[in-house]
Amino acid sequence: MTNNGREQAATLERTLGLGTVVLIGLAYMTPLIVLGTYGVVAQLSEGTVPTAYLVTLVAMLFTAFSYGRMASLYPVAGSAYTYVGKEMGPQLGFLSGWLIQLDYFFLPMVAWLIGAAYLSAQFPGVPTPVWILAFILITTVLNVVGIRVAARANFLLMVLQLLVLGIFVVLCLTYFVTGDTGASLVSPFWNENTTPAAIAAGAALAAYSFIGFDAVTTLTEETRDARRTIPRAVLITALLCGALFVVAAYATQLAHPGASFKNPDSAAFEIARTVGGNLFASFFLAGLIVAQFAAGLAIQATSSRLLFAMGRDGVLPRPVLGYLHPRFRTPVFGIVLIGIVGLAALFLDVATSTSFINFGAFSAFTLVNLSVIAHFVRNRPQRGASALLAWIALPLAGAIVDFYLLTRLDIRAVIFGVVWLVIGVLLLTYLTRGFRQAPPQLSIDEGTEPAP
Repeated sequence: MTNNGREQAATLERTLGLGTVVLIGLAYMTPLIVLGTYGVVAQLSEGTVPTAYLVTLVAMLFTAFSYGRMASLYPVAGSAYTYVGKEMGPQLGFLSGWLIQLDYFFLPMVAWLIGAAYLSAQFPGVPTPVWILAFILITTVLNVVGIRVAARANFLLMVLQLLVLGIFVVLCLTYFVTGDTGASLVSPFWNENTTPAAIAAGAALAAYSFIGFDAVTTLTEETRDARRTIPRAVLITALLCGALFVVAAYATQLAHPGASFKNPDSAAFEIARTVGGNLFASFFLAGLIVAQFAAGLAIQATSSRLLFAMGRDGVLPRPVLGYLHPRFRTPVFGIVLIGIVGLAALFLDVATSTSFINFGAFSAFTLVNLSVIAHFVRNRPQRGASALLAWIALPLAGAIVDFYLLTRLDIRAVIFGVVWLVIGVLLLTYLTRGFRQAPPQLSIDEGTEPAP
């Protein structure tokens, strides 16, 4: 096959619009996650969950702005791997892509593991591995068939998920209005126990709910008018999920003020049963299961696109991970590999698996923010005070926040992340023949050079 033929074979179809990209991003972030972690955030923030989410939303918007800026400059699949590599050197780009794999590899597994745990609680007669295998098989098949099929499935799943969240919010507000919960309209944001330290602690945990807004950038090569669509999609996804988190947390805090629960890990079930009875509690449980399925579907789709970008460049094996299915035009081997990694859920629990994902995510977030600054210093695309704000102040704020969150991770996650980073450095040393040559880089197609 000629070089032109190879390039044509490795080109993704641009079929996605703004609405579809945002939908995939919302499914990736899973709006119902706000209720899954509600009890723990409430305890850390001393009963001011919506305030914790507001603080986190502002912080994450700094990073979302940087991702949007870089996506407009480089409208290709690859996300942090591409941005850091082009602005801060191919070695750091490789390590950024390597680190973010912790996020992309383990997030689908966590989604499938949580969904299986919910189903096992409802149907104890069915072994948990059966549910895990069913999740992996169904999502893998849907993603191999094509991103448009997965997007349609996500639309139906997101409708149900948002319906559950909407009913829960209405029931909480009704319970507050018709009863005497002891809350006031302002107490969810500030009460007698509120301290800046408590809000910061809650915000640090709440930040985990936002991991995934950056994933829509991996769909750049399948998005129409990507230079405009992807930056808008990143910000819209972060804003919409942030708004949903704040509203849901506010309503829940009105119905159940304070931070006292029988079990903080399942606090939302306790509240759902209180405001809606056993019937709604069962419906709520079903919604959480659907939410995890939708998240696994979207995460596997976006993760496989990053593997495709790195495989196409020769950073990872090109014949395997740089391959597109001739009929479906999807990175089939990357999708299957994500499914195989998900089999580790058969041997791990939720707590252990979730501790792996955050080191890579916050490391990549920090580097992307710094990449925006590096681009400005080298190219000076704008002048004046507004340029300093957009290209220096905002991304620097994002980098500081992300690095702070990185330092707040569980020590096990930090140790695992450092080990993963060392493995990446060793692989980079091999690929560059002891750093004597540059590692493989992303090939920017004609028309995708950095915008002025």
